[in-house]
Amino acid sequence: MTETASLHDPALRAFASDNYSGVHPEILDAMAAANLGHQVAYGEDAYTAKLRDVLTAHFGNRMRAFPVFNGTGANVISLQSLLPRWGAVICASTAHINVDENGAPERVGGMKLLNVPTPDGKLTPELIDREAWGWGDEHRAQPLAVSITQSTELGTLYTVEEIQAISEHIHARGMKLHMDGARLGNAAAALGVPLRAMTTDAGVDILSLGGTKNGMMYGECIVALNPDAAPGLDYLRKMNMQLASKMRFVSAQFIALYGTDLWLRSASTANAMAARLRSAVEKIDGVTLTQATESNAVFATLPAGVADKLRDSFRFYDWDASTGEVRWMCTFDTTEADVDAFAAAIASEVSAAR
Repeated sequence: MTETASLHDPALRAFASDNYSGVHPEILDAMAAANLGHQVAYGEDAYTAKLRDVLTAHFGNRMRAFPVFNGTGANVISLQSLLPRWGAVICASTAHINVDENGAPERVGGMKLLNVPTPDGKLTPELIDREAWGWGDEHRAQPLAVSITQSTELGTLYTVEEIQAISEHIHARGMKLHMDGARLGNAAAALGVPLRAMTTDAGVDILSLGGTKNGMMYGECIVALNPDAAPGLDYLRKMNMQLASKMRFVSAQFIALYGTDLWLRSASTANAMAARLRSAVEKIDGVTLTQATESNAVFATLPAGVADKLRDSFRFYDWDASTGEVRWMCTFDTTEADVDAFAAAIASEVSAAR
């Protein structure tokens, strides 16, 4: 065993984030195959060319693909491409761009976020209209785009019909639609629909397509579903420091993920393990589930002190420390044994706290 390999316990399991998992073996194999010999840099390689074919099969012939390093970069660049300098984005108050990107949309992207509280992480036409006003008023940032997340930060799902309703509503007002699809695979697996049904066919203009949370080592992909609505992506990607010189390694991962059914297998496993966890904990007196479990996330409240004791063995995050609400995430390599051991630990600690 090398010194590097001994730095962590491979048996450690966590429910904090689907970023905690390692890399799917099929993706590691794809990266190893791409590592042989030389390829042209900055996206002029055979793998990035193949990726265009792979994603065209999912999203249609008009799409253009722009691999990037991470989700924040994908979101910021996508939104920049939709907006003039005076543009604003309407999003849910729980949106990743609003809560977890350290002001990058505002500071790096130069746009204002107009956030709307929602009960379940989902926007509706009616909620959007709370901020969709003031066009032509020079004193107000112009609401010219909407960003939705699928699946949402609360683990809930937009139906295809809900996305279509939002798209039609905002397009009629001259606005454009961005989708943060960091967990798009989980949504498609749960809804039983093709990726295209929730995106291209539903009227989404630009997509941040997830990879890291579904088994990749790193990398996301901006997919311009309506290229006319998102000009300048070639330049914006470089300007925002998201153009990989050795892009073949990002593209090879996406080919392995979306060029096969690996994305669906991995997302389906994560969803199934979240459903198993919910089923186990909803029987525990003292645990209150706070959101519907529609993808790979479980939200709950625990008695005081229980979360900290559980974290001695299983890492997870508080969602709202003031109410005791926590979030548990499952991923492609979460096993039934992992879930059962965690549920047993929750039951034990809750019982001890009474």
